[in-house]
Amino acid sequence: MSQIAQHLLQVKERIVEVARRVGRGADHIQLLAVSKTKPLGDIQAAYAAGQRRFGESYAQEAALKIDTLREQAACTDIEWHFIGPLQSNKSKLVAERFDWVQSVDRDKLIERLNSQRPAGLAPLNVCLQINISGESSKSGTSEQEIFRLAALVARSEHLVLRGLMAIPEHTRDEAVLAAQMARMQALFTELAQQYPSVDTLSMGMTEDLELAIAHGSTMVRVGTAIFGARDYSQA
Repeated sequence: MSQIAQHLLQVKERIVEVARRVGRGADHIQLLAVSKTKPLGDIQAAYAAGQRRFGESYAQEAALKIDTLREQAACTDIEWHFIGPLQSNKSKLVAERFDWVQSVDRDKLIERLNSQRPAGLAPLNVCLQINISGESSKSGTSEQEIFRLAALVARSEHLVLRGLMAIPEHTRDEAVLAAQMARMQALFTELAQQYPSVDTLSMGMTEDLELAIAHGSTMVRVGTAIFGARDYSQA
């Protein structure tokens, strides 16, 4: 078993354990392997170990990975999620290649993704990114904008609204984290009541996935615990 396969198994065991502890079914919690800055070999190793959902944050880097794998006819059933801040001038790269975009936070991006999504592909799955901590350094829309943006996605022919994504504050204060996650859970519940297609609360990473699952996360985004520390020289 490769080291990446071992790490994947350990993360899945963490998910099963916390789900059991909080009375949830582990099969309702999806694992997204965050492969940004990681080489193709790491993605292929995780794929060989059974992982099918991968998250990328840099449009050009991701496009090269996706195109290379498709040209090689390798790992063709990967579900690709774009999870980083997306500049409008890079939206076409993403609209043409990805299955999901979790970082949608403004009107212009919704309009561009909808117009640039090829008609021959299934609608692009969209999560609205919420800046739940209110930090100026973070991407994401405000709580007040969620339902207006949701309506815009729902009216878009080539998009489908799937839920919400957030990156809570990076802090060791569990009470602060719990409050932000509880707020996300409440917003997700309210949105799901209005839109039947909404089924995804993307929240929780390597350091806080247990707390996120306890607050209703249906998808955790894990990079470091699977692939090791991020290589900033490749960002």
